[in-house]
Amino acid sequence: MKKTSRLLLKQIKSGAKSFPALVLTGPRRCGKTYLLGHGLAQAHYVLLEDPDVLARVRADPRAFVDALKLPVILDEIQNAPELFGYVRTRIDAQPRKMGQWFFTGSQEAPLMQGVVESMAGRTAIFQLLPLSLEESERVTPLHGGYPEVLAKPANRRLWFSSYIQTYLERDVRALLSVRDLSTFRRFISLLATRHAQSLNRTDLASPLGVSIPTIGEWLSVLETTGLILLVPPYFENAGKRLIKAPKLYFTDSGLVCHLLGIESQAELKRSPFLGAITEGIVAAELAKALINRGLRRELYYFRDQQGLEVDFVLPFAGGTYLIEVKATSTPLPAMAKPMLALAKALAPKQTQSILVYSETRSTPAMTALAPGVSAMTLRQLLASLAKLRPA
Repeated sequence: MKKTSRLLLKQIKSGAKSFPALVLTGPRRCGKTYLLGHGLAQAHYVLLEDPDVLARVRADPRAFVDALKLPVILDEIQNAPELFGYVRTRIDAQPRKMGQWFFTGSQEAPLMQGVVESMAGRTAIFQLLPLSLEESERVTPLHGGYPEVLAKPANRRLWFSSYIQTYLERDVRALLSVRDLSTFRRFISLLATRHAQSLNRTDLASPLGVSIPTIGEWLSVLETTGLILLVPPYFENAGKRLIKAPKLYFTDSGLVCHLLGIESQAELKRSPFLGAITEGIVAAELAKALINRGLRRELYYFRDQQGLEVDFVLPFAGGTYLIEVKATSTPLPAMAKPMLALAKALAPKQTQSILVYSETRSTPAMTALAPGVSAMTLRQLLASLAKLRPA
């Protein structure tokens, strides 16, 4: 597989000029180690999952830190949170020395706790998600964006099965006291059937026989570890009674397809989940685009109790994007009606309405679908967001 440059690297290098330390979090196996190892070739690398390395840390953490050659990458730092205090001491001894410490972690909650307690004001924090369409042409709805799946797509089923098992046994056990991992596994599979839907904790708790607070804890773990994305509703006053529950998306379409038992492109096209998977891809790609550009992940959806719904609302400097997603290669003017109605309700706020539709070999350039509405593919949308500035 062709080596891929990660867009977030630009933000990391920029952050290294202003902060002594940087933390890179994200889902397990999304490419954190590769990004830092290849993007910061001058830095020394230490894996904090190696038993011998951890033994040295436990025996004498001060001596371990003092022996490190800077700059250094400490991979999977959540396995040795006791190092933060000693790193802070070294940073404070040379407060003007920037970009010397780089940490990665897959379990964001304990990692962030260590940063907040020991490294406040000294650390820039970044999140990496699986590869985006902007980063690799190999990213597809069926395979998703995990680098190892894209490198060996024939092993897709085995890789995802192993990934879920590893995730359950390592990250879930580390973050939660889950007595029955088989129930948690059922929870993840059930969640896949709710992909791109409004979150209903009661609807999830009943078939699993667990409490609503337990569902809340489990969702928090999935969000914290980067497997799901919760998109909140847009609360701009539009004179409507609004739905308040967030919408739920998995951050990787390949994982969703695996959980739903979709094994081929032909099966995906016939699947009743095609629309949800297509919408979820747009959600994940928009989130990646914002994160990779160093912008806040301000992504919303709109739905009121009268049935008006627009898939995504994306604020930008000077106005708001209204984005509707359709799993079709033939966009029609009628598909623009929800965005036109919402744009009217939001007036005089400036809006740009975009209908995202499926790309084909003969897809034309973006076109005007209706007054004030452009029809374009996801790749065209991402290209149009290249110069997006925060609201």
